[in-house]
Amino acid sequence: MKEAMVLYTAPGAGHLAPMVFLAKLFQKLNFSATVVTYDHPLRPGKADQDVSRLSSANPSISFHVLPRITTGEDFANLNPPAVMFTILQAQNTNLHSFIMDLSKTSSIRAIMLDLFCTVAIDVARQFNIPTYFFTPSGACAAAFFFNLLELDATSSISLKDYGNNPINFPGLPPVLASDCPIFVLDRQSDSYKFAMRNFGGIIKSDGILINTFESLEPKAISALREGLCVPSFNMPPVYSIGPLVTETQEKEMEGHECLKWLVSQPKGTVVFLCFGSRGGFPVDQIKQIAIGLENSGQRFLWVVKVNDNKDPRNTFNASLPEFELDQILPEGFLNRTKDRGMVIKTWAPQIQVLHHESVGGFVTHCGWNSILEAVVRILAQDPYNVWVIQRRRQISQIWNV
Repeated sequence: MKEAMVLYTAPGAGHLAPMVFLAKLFQKLNFSATVVTYDHPLRPGKADQDVSRLSSANPSISFHVLPRITTGEDFANLNPPAVMFTILQAQNTNLHSFIMDLSKTSSIRAIMLDLFCTVAIDVARQFNIPTYFFTPSGACAAAFFFNLLELDATSSISLKDYGNNPINFPGLPPVLASDCPIFVLDRQSDSYKFAMRNFGGIIKSDGILINTFESLEPKAISALREGLCVPSFNMPPVYSIGPLVTETQEKEMEGHECLKWLVSQPKGTVVFLCFGSRGGFPVDQIKQIAIGLENSGQRFLWVVKVNDNKDPRNTFNASLPEFELDQILPEGFLNRTKDRGMVIKTWAPQIQVLHHESVGGFVTHCGWNSILEAVVRILAQDPYNVWVIQRRRQISQIWNV
């Protein structure tokens, strides 16, 4: 029987792409790899679309989308953590069936779980399969949440109670509550409880794989390995296995219009603005960004997504809306900036853009995938500027960017 690895992840580009990178790594070690995900009930068909695209670009990797579930829940009226937990809990039955079927033809050596998929550890235990968690978000992010797990176990205080007082967590620079994710500020919130449930489950695994490397986050990696973040728990082994980033993009993207446009721009002059797969802005804010770009006189390539949802549940759960550029940008903006700027709806081949010699700056939401792609570009070529929106303390104070 062939030796196999199963990689189970939440849907979405930010989760699927790193799992594909990890699957490729296992294939180099002569394991077969199957990436498993599920369809979000409020974004039906999206997982199939993502998997179809990834499968065509990575034919040696197997993909499987679990059957869609019907729980009777009104997901549109649930907060994101409740939606996630309900779906994953219900999918355990389908995951069990898939692993049982795969076990008939393959010897499954281990199951790799996405950070959100902790409830699946119960399924792996039923088959006595070693279970590891893969965090695509870096060691500092992992250290933060494990420190928070320790705080939860040893104190009754919420992060919001710290106000503007710095919080000293092992492995991290002083943290302010205002720097923390809003969904963990109040320990009474459902989102906080979901996060603690998740990281409490990760502690029970056979190991943690992190998409980072030693010289990038040495203090955080050391604190995690030495158990300094969670002294009240037994910390599993921690492995830094990054940077896992793809060096090329799908072939069908080679002729993308933005790449053709970049060829006509002088070296190092274009600022690339891209804010992740879910990084949409309200129309009013998009117009302000446009005004800033126009007034700057700078050459730019801007990937635009609209997200006017006021309800945070819809922000995370629902699909981003369709739109036309002339409906969301200031009147005449495209015409006035056509000689030095390009605006693209929804998506661009980010990796190829970052490696293009015309690009000299990157304005990003600082999702970890984007950070690593930028860092790899910096290591491989001439340095360029990375302007950050989030993770600013880590990047500016620790890495001096």
